[in-house]
Amino acid sequence: MRQAVFDGEGSQIRWTEVSGEEPARVYLHGLGSMSTAYHAHISARPELAGRRSLFMDLPGHGLSDRPRYFGYTLEEHADAVAAALDTAGVTGAELIAHSMGGAVAIVLAHRRPGLASRLVLTEANLDAFPPLTAGSSAIATYEEEEFVEEAFARVLDAVGPVWAATMRLADPRALHRSAVGLRRGSDPVMRTILAGLDIDRVYLQGEKSGELGDRERLEAAGVRVLTVPGAGHNVMFDNPDAFAAAVAGTA
Repeated sequence: MRQAVFDGEGSQIRWTEVSGEEPARVYLHGLGSMSTAYHAHISARPELAGRRSLFMDLPGHGLSDRPRYFGYTLEEHADAVAAALDTAGVTGAELIAHSMGGAVAIVLAHRRPGLASRLVLTEANLDAFPPLTAGSSAIATYEEEEFVEEAFARVLDAVGPVWAATMRLADPRALHRSAVGLRRGSDPVMRTILAGLDIDRVYLQGEKSGELGDRERLEAAGVRVLTVPGAGHNVMFDNPDAFAAAVAGTA
């Protein structure tokens, strides 16, 4: 396990790493998750083995610290990942990012363009204020103290065993603030940033999740949008073959 300071208080963002060839692949998880649980099985596949791989836990999640004062906005998450990559000596990485992690990756590529050479985004949040059916919006409906003291336990019971298995490891306050920050979005908003980036960009949409909104405009901007058969939000679990092919660049 490796770590890097991401604030002025000595708080650490942590990751596990597999050595290999550059450019590195950096795996970023979604809200209430952790990277190894969602991505380690993919990186070990023969078509992806041999590449340096970093499994990053965002602040407040998994192995990373969860400072109470921290805002957990998309920009703050992105800056924390940048601090980790600086410490690790990583530049020009491929960012393999799921859900909220995808939004963080987009913001990171915008704020620190030299750190990213490629984005592979799985159902990344692209717009501010998504519908209440989105997990982040549902969590953000609570006031912070209400969520920390009462609602967190109810949410864990409601989200199902897969998400709950990693969500229970997240700090409730960090989880709530991350959800609020994700719902608020970035400035400019993630979709606008993604369309304007001058790097290779792939967006994976699970077939069961429905059609990606404004797909044609993203494709016109050079984003490859791939609909993954038989998959929902967690494409890496539902169709690992297609997910690995997209990461490898053979899809």
